[in-house]
Amino acid sequence: MAICANLSHTLTSKFKKANLYYVAATVVLCCTFYVIGLWPQGGDVTTIQLSSTAILPTLPCNPSIKTPNPTPSSSISIDFTAHHTADSLTALSPSARVNHFPSCNPEFSEYTPCEDSKRSLKFDRNMLIYRERHCPEKNELLKCRIPAPFGYKPPFRWPESRASVWYANVPHKHLTIEKAGQNWVRFKGDRFVFPGGGTMFPRGADAYIDDIGKLIKLKDGSIRTAIDTGCGVASWGAYLLSRDILPISFAPKDTHEAQVQFALERGVPALIGILATNRLPYPARAFDMAHCSRCLIPWGKYDGLYLIEVDRILRPGGYWILSGPPINWEDHWRGWNRTADDLKAEQDQIESVARSLCWKKVIQRGDLAIWQKPTNHMHCKINRKVFRKPPFCQEQDPDKAWYTKIDACLSPLPEVSNVRDVAGGPLVNWPERLTAVPPRIASASIEGVTAEGFSKDTELWKKRVTHYKALDGQLAERGRYRNILDMNAWLGGFAAALVDDPVWVMNVVPAEAEVNTLGVIYERGLIGTYQSWCKAMSTYPRTYDFIHADSVFTLYQDRCEIEDILLEMDRVLRPQGSVIFRDDVDVLVNVKSIVDGLQWDSRMVDHEGGPHVREKLLIATKQYWTVPAPDQDKQ
Repeated sequence: MAICANLSHTLTSKFKKANLYYVAATVVLCCTFYVIGLWPQGGDVTTIQLSSTAILPTLPCNPSIKTPNPTPSSSISIDFTAHHTADSLTALSPSARVNHFPSCNPEFSEYTPCEDSKRSLKFDRNMLIYRERHCPEKNELLKCRIPAPFGYKPPFRWPESRASVWYANVPHKHLTIEKAGQNWVRFKGDRFVFPGGGTMFPRGADAYIDDIGKLIKLKDGSIRTAIDTGCGVASWGAYLLSRDILPISFAPKDTHEAQVQFALERGVPALIGILATNRLPYPARAFDMAHCSRCLIPWGKYDGLYLIEVDRILRPGGYWILSGPPINWEDHWRGWNRTADDLKAEQDQIESVARSLCWKKVIQRGDLAIWQKPTNHMHCKINRKVFRKPPFCQEQDPDKAWYTKIDACLSPLPEVSNVRDVAGGPLVNWPERLTAVPPRIASASIEGVTAEGFSKDTELWKKRVTHYKALDGQLAERGRYRNILDMNAWLGGFAAALVDDPVWVMNVVPAEAEVNTLGVIYERGLIGTYQSWCKAMSTYPRTYDFIHADSVFTLYQDRCEIEDILLEMDRVLRPQGSVIFRDDVDVLVNVKSIVDGLQWDSRMVDHEGGPHVREKLLIATKQYWTVPAPDQDKQ
């Protein structure tokens, strides 16, 4: 046994020594070959730096440029900087650029393509169809820039603009003569002055709104959004703004020349529009309050069709306010040049339609009458046995309102389980309403949008607007801008981030958008409209001081021409106004080539996330120019 043990020990010792020799030999060989490998480069082993360019050739962005074989370098550092920043983008070649767009004839200074008076004459006058939107065909589109009138000046800053407008900007004195006794507008020197009066409020809009405030609550934040139908020069809306109530005013382009244009120059939200056969371009349950002061809309006619439309856009529990004929006809019928029987019949008709809509008459005092829409339709469905007209609409989207005909049926409110519940969900009062999760999102009615996503979007736009103000000094200057357009508003985050500035934002949800979010925007206490950017907007030239275009041109690729959208932007943008485009870099390169043709000053900058993000920003400013002076034109 001892012999065996000694033999085993001897073999193990020899095996370990052999392994040690092999390891040592391997280390020596590796070191030798490593030194031999470095020898041709002539470098010092302790100072050599490895570089990607020493291993792989560097290829240029343009594959047509051939690069010679790389030569080894003894000291090459890795470069992590971006080589595709906004500043380094190559402009399109001259052959790819669009020619400069010429100025349109001065007669187009106030051109509104879809409300052109000559084109409207081709359409039916029944129910005022001829005053609805009738846009030019593709071959009729102007390919020129709308000029500002000679002597055009930047508007007065808010709130001074509420009372003063430069005559050169809206050179029309017709209303100062027609409405001379009603305190609408006066001409004084080089400007128009707006005393705040109206046909039914000779003491002024401020006192008139105070009278309304004695009948319903206007100060507790429960009423935030309002619509003024047939607005005149929008004095009612102008004075609501000081009460933190955000109005939209609309009126047709008719014999009351330039009334909406005056409203916009005053810094009041307004659109050209009319109640005729199409729905108003707003979602269902949008407004806390609707108003008509001698607006001349035949509310009782056509089976109450126009009140049915007001019902659609009123929020559950919202108010409809009517002053002027036929209200208080007993005192006014002689001055209105109508018979007492005629006026009484008209009021009876309105009262009957209101009852059929399940509205409650809150009060009639003096020249004011106020009705309230129910907070749900539980009782209303029961009383259809009494009021067979209008019936409830079947399988209809109440939010659809772009070129959609008004149906003579009642848009049903969302279902509730209790008679005291608010259909669709209650809204908190303003200003908490702005950041509270909107009921449409809380109820999962908006596809792909959650409460968490809504909150993140709100915070994201706060950061983005801060970044915008660092890039555009005019946006950062308090009071420089007043009227702002967001062409693709999504959830209204951009407008929400500007809420503390003295501005208002028209939030547009494109008709082509995959998800309809305009109802959410209204539930936040903001305003907006539907619009297809393949057609002109229902507004006057030089409406907006600033335009925000987020992913607009990606949305409209292969739908319509980029240059037509940009020409429309040029039409509605004021001289020296600015635009911020946000889009894919390739899209913006094409946009910039056309913007240069509009003779805007522009520059491309990187996304707030840095140069590695494909999305870029294009910041552009429209140059100041006007039609020539009259004597120059003759020469």
